[in-house]
Amino acid sequence: MASPVPDRDQASRFAGVRVLIIEDETLIALLLEDMLADLGCTILGSASTVEAAIEMLDRTPPDIAVLDINLGGEKSYAVAETLAKRGVKFVFSTGYTDGRLEPFWQDRPVLQKPFGQEQLAEALEAALKA
Repeated sequence: MASPVPDRDQASRFAGVRVLIIEDETLIALLLEDMLADLGCTILGSASTVEAAIEMLDRTPPDIAVLDINLGGEKSYAVAETLAKRGVKFVFSTGYTDGRLEPFWQDRPVLQKPFGQEQLAEALEAALKA
């Protein structure tokens, strides 16, 4: 959950960071938008399918993306590959509790749903430093 009062250090730490949200659950995408805005990020948009995410990347390249592993029953690894090829940092998010991440991607930051604003900030920072 987003904290009621954003931490000024976090807001300045992520000021101007352009983020693409790739999430198929509307409520989670909206919550992510709020948390990211509280952190000072600029939201470029949201995509709920692999195809829509790749189209958005072609139009507006982000600095970082928050990428749900499962988009409507389809794995989002094609989006992860596109992000990686373009040098765009990203954080996986997942509701899976058993770590269903393909071995190739296990070095990437992962947000376990449900997550709070502090966990989101930590994952963003880890991805941006990588």
